[in-house]
Amino acid sequence: MSGQTFLSSITALSQPADPDAANRGLESWRERAAETEDPALGAFAAKLADNEVGARLLKAVFGSSPFLSHALLQEMAFCQALFNRGPDATFADLTRAINDQLAGESDRGRIMTGLRRARRQAALLVALADIAGLWPVERVIAALSAFAECAIDAAMRHLVEAAVSAGSIVLPPGAGAAGSGIAVFGMGKLGGRELNYSSDIDLIVFYDADVLKASEPEELQGRIVRIIRDLVRVLEERTGDGYVFRTDLRLRPDAGVTPVAISMDAAELYYESMGQNWERAAMIKARTVAGDRAAGQAFLDRLRPFLWRRHLDFAAIQDIHSIKRQIQAHRGGGTVAVLGHNVKLGRGGIREIEFFAQTQQLIWGGRDPSLRVAATCDALAALAEAGRIKPKVAAELTRAYRFLRQVEHRIQMVDDRQTHSIPADAAGLQRLALFMGYPDTAPFERDLRLHLNTVSECYAALFEGAAPLSGPGNLVFTGTENDPETVRTLERLGFKDGNAIAATVRAWHHGRYRAMRSERARQLLTEIKPALMAALTRTAEPDAAFHRFDQFLGKLPAGVQIFSLFHSRPELLDLLVEIMGDAPVLAEHLSRNPVLLDGVLTDDAMAPLPPVAALQDDLMRALDQARDLQDVLDLSLRWANDRKFQIGLQMLRGKLDGVGAGTVLADVADAVIAALQPRVEAEFARQHGRFAQAGTAVGGMAVIAMGKLGGRELTVASDLDLVFVYDVGGAEDAMTLQSDGARPLAPMTYFTRLGQRLVGALEAQAGEGRLYQIDLRLRPSGNKGPLASAVDGFESYQRSEAWTWEHMALTRARVVTGPPALRQRIAASIARVLTQQRDPAKLVADVAEMRQRMAQEHKAKGHWQLKHARGGLVDVEFLAQYLQLRHAAERPDVLSPNTAEAFERLAAESAIDGKTGHRLAQAAHLLTRVQGLIRLTVGEGLAESALPAGLKARLARAGDEPDLDALKTRLAAAMDFVRVCYESLIDTPAARQKLLSDPETNS
Repeated sequence: MSGQTFLSSITALSQPADPDAANRGLESWRERAAETEDPALGAFAAKLADNEVGARLLKAVFGSSPFLSHALLQEMAFCQALFNRGPDATFADLTRAINDQLAGESDRGRIMTGLRRARRQAALLVALADIAGLWPVERVIAALSAFAECAIDAAMRHLVEAAVSAGSIVLPPGAGAAGSGIAVFGMGKLGGRELNYSSDIDLIVFYDADVLKASEPEELQGRIVRIIRDLVRVLEERTGDGYVFRTDLRLRPDAGVTPVAISMDAAELYYESMGQNWERAAMIKARTVAGDRAAGQAFLDRLRPFLWRRHLDFAAIQDIHSIKRQIQAHRGGGTVAVLGHNVKLGRGGIREIEFFAQTQQLIWGGRDPSLRVAATCDALAALAEAGRIKPKVAAELTRAYRFLRQVEHRIQMVDDRQTHSIPADAAGLQRLALFMGYPDTAPFERDLRLHLNTVSECYAALFEGAAPLSGPGNLVFTGTENDPETVRTLERLGFKDGNAIAATVRAWHHGRYRAMRSERARQLLTEIKPALMAALTRTAEPDAAFHRFDQFLGKLPAGVQIFSLFHSRPELLDLLVEIMGDAPVLAEHLSRNPVLLDGVLTDDAMAPLPPVAALQDDLMRALDQARDLQDVLDLSLRWANDRKFQIGLQMLRGKLDGVGAGTVLADVADAVIAALQPRVEAEFARQHGRFAQAGTAVGGMAVIAMGKLGGRELTVASDLDLVFVYDVGGAEDAMTLQSDGARPLAPMTYFTRLGQRLVGALEAQAGEGRLYQIDLRLRPSGNKGPLASAVDGFESYQRSEAWTWEHMALTRARVVTGPPALRQRIAASIARVLTQQRDPAKLVADVAEMRQRMAQEHKAKGHWQLKHARGGLVDVEFLAQYLQLRHAAERPDVLSPNTAEAFERLAAESAIDGKTGHRLAQAAHLLTRVQGLIRLTVGEGLAESALPAGLKARLARAGDEPDLDALKTRLAAAMDFVRVCYESLIDTPAARQKLLSDPETNS
């Protein structure tokens, strides 16, 4: 084709989008022609500018594309060859020059420069052939792909030869890159010979470890990885000459954790055991583009059974369907917005055409070899020929594909940027329409909408009988990078960090978790993902709930059974998400021990827990399996966590309120202490023995429950406040007494260490979490006192040394274990202390001062801080404790470790007004119920604005109210009443007493 033939073959040219830029560019061309030292080149350039068609072609470029304008002026001599020989011959010359001259180049700098100049020339050639209408879309994308393959192969030959010369790798004599065992595969559009104008190239690299060697065998993979990293650098590093190709290696198996080059054996094992259907779809287009092509083809041949499956079960077909179904398709659904539309990823775009073909190839290609083609248009034709789609559909989609690819190319030609979006403004749209050859915007918009709607209709009809896997928007978790529309969909649903969520979901499918290592598990998870995502966004903190679900998934030993249950019983999935989103304490238990979920599936999960004696029997039966103390601790931890989980679940579902939960949680703790103490003592005695009289009715160690455990008001997050008291049987020589074991100890040392052992047992940790957190600060003298107290010392301390606040704490004391006589003695001693005569003035002053100090240390923020707010739980407890100490001397029956019960007793004994006592008891119950649910669901702090509707309703139910506003009103009234009672019973008398005792005030 001569230059004249090149120009005469042009039938239509686009108008310049920017006439001024077009004129300036043409003037620059003329100036460059005049300045050149080559007379023939100058004459060619001038003649082209003077030719009517030539000038229009130059103006079309100068007025539409800054990138091509620059290339034209830089490559005038190349343009002369192009116009003299035509695009086909010139392109062949270009690739031949790369193969003949650059492939054997040993200098890295020269090959990088040569490839970049060749790329600029190829881009210019292809663009001019496209704009002039000399090449159809198929020829354009084939040429772009052929150039890429040529450039990659040249770079690879240079790098392999350099590595051999440096001794980094060892090859058979004369092997070179073509016999190196390193195969570079082109994927995606490169593999299908469908590259777009400014495309990345997707590569994966596998090597045959039997072919090439390293001087140190263990370093072979690292040295190949360096070659591939150098390949990427050669291709994509930007220099003054530009770049060759942006390169993406993320389509390799499990790209998040694998090196950029892996052995063929490892890759084959991955695809056979972990390969996903989207990877099968990706491998349809795979072909060797550089390196050892024979080894690469042999690998693809071995992979054929993975890629083209002759027999697919229903689940596999459903999973293939899901590749399409995760994108919400629209049929007859309104007008596509043109401005800003993504012609690749958007509705009716190029990807929908590709997925339309690939999903059907995956289903039918195993039985019909004619469908095993890489190019999209070829695949559509093959599907029509095989009777899998209608010829009319194939023709319409092929026309749409060609049109959309041409639009994509024009968008990218402007600035050599990998973008696929129509300009978002009217002026930009006008420029694109002109560049496409339209006279103005309207006909371009009409044709674009026609093709987008056609694709959208065909895509929506594909697998139309299958249920969609998403609501409005996309939920696509295939491939190696986040789908932008999926990220937007996730964030519209309510997630804050859609990118992180999408990346984690994609990672699930790589089988890094045990539960995800079977193909069936991955298929089932794909099916339930939309319901899972929707359920998670109904929680208070969707991102946090998702993170907890991810932790849970990571600990599951297997996935098929549980995912099948979620699929068949969606209410179980809702329950799990409810736990993950609304009950972090339960979620942590469940994440550490997924076996707990088995209990959710039984009818017993919502059954009331039995009394404490039955719980103790149940735990004892479980411990019968124990071989040693470690087994005892592990079994106790599992048993207690199962029960705590069951209690929390019942609270979450409204079967148990905070008051009832406090009682049964205390029963569980009592049972654990009662089971562990004798076993810890027996283990301790094996070394240290016992005391001569320690086995009698009065000897041994007792455990006193204090605080919320003593009052049977535990929450799921409560510590256990304990005090240890021991007796050695009243021995007169207690000062010199020693235990009778191989390593004898004095009583204080013995019981201090025994107490430490018991604390260690009760704080046992394993994969399932911690048993309990123990707090011993309520013992005599607090942290300064011995860990275990002799009963005589305990009694003496409480009689004569204890502070008022310690006696307040003692009102909640409950002896839970120990020899019966010792338990009776301690209980009687506590009763004597609590019923002793007190100075009312000093008592009220001490209580008021203690509360003021606590208020300064714990300032309540917000009306949901139910513990420390005025009128909250602390005030309720102080009132109960003060009133018991104030009246127990005359009315000992007022004593009760439980706060609400103490108020009822105070009222029954006429220590306070009956109505007041009952209202205070009701306030205690209300605050306990609501606080218990808050601790279970959101932990310490509650941000009302972030609460989902479900949790608001649950909180309202905890307070027996219809909605959250009504609950807030009731809480405010209850807390106001408590505050008024506190002020009238404690603050006002204390202030009056302080006034009377102040000498300056009385003078």
